[in-house]
Amino acid sequence: MEEMPELLLYFSTAACWLVLSGLAWRSSRPALAGGPEIRAEVRVESFLAPVALVLHAMLLYQRVLTAQGMDLGVANAISLLIWLALLIYWLASLAYGGLAAILGMLAPVALAALLLQAAIPTHNYVRYAGDPLFTLHFGIAMLAYALFIVATVHALLMLALEKWLHRGVLPPFLRNLPALLEMEALLFRILLAAFVLLTLTVVSGLFFSEQLFGKPFTLTHKTLFGIVSWLIFGALLAGHHWRGWRGRKAVHWTLAGFTALLLAYIGSKVVLELILRR
Repeated sequence: MEEMPELLLYFSTAACWLVLSGLAWRSSRPALAGGPEIRAEVRVESFLAPVALVLHAMLLYQRVLTAQGMDLGVANAISLLIWLALLIYWLASLAYGGLAAILGMLAPVALAALLLQAAIPTHNYVRYAGDPLFTLHFGIAMLAYALFIVATVHALLMLALEKWLHRGVLPPFLRNLPALLEMEALLFRILLAAFVLLTLTVVSGLFFSEQLFGKPFTLTHKTLFGIVSWLIFGALLAGHHWRGWRGRKAVHWTLAGFTALLLAYIGSKVVLELILRR
């Protein structure tokens, strides 16, 4: 009986993301996007997105905060990062209305994250999660990673937008996005905020390792890829400021930095938890 609320929460959250995915697919089809029900669908989407985010947050609260400590297993970590990225996009869409369409595009990713939580029951309990220094470090790190996910999605959308603009026509799901130059300016603002947070994460991990994790700093694969991603994003921001890097070059550097960051955090967790079973 104790598992029923969590099971119901799973189904209700998944249903919300599934409906949002369906609405996004409908709006992406030229033959359907201009139908008479489109305004009603937009109203449903604007109501359903925050509901899905709240339900997803409740599920994360139950799954991550346990009596044994914070459960930061790989599936929980991925679900948390996807939820944070979607939350950031939803908040941004309140200021930039054109970004609201991205929530529907990312709804299948959120649904996949939920299914991953159900399919991969790995656990990684952090028993020092109550330490204020670790809480601050963890919060900053998660926000930095989520912002880099947002930046990567943004970069991929810029590539798609540029491709379709060259063809002289835009598919429905891209029409409501801001102009390409505005998207690019927003990308660098996101990258700057994420880079500042990543810098704080790297510095706190380097200098407060013993207080945070109970052991002195050691150069692991996770740390190495984290530093590599920091260097890539730092070089991109410096190149943009001093040499005017933009367009495809900025997008490719963003994707390279995100790949290194993905290997640093999620990659190391996958190897340790799913391959080495630690």
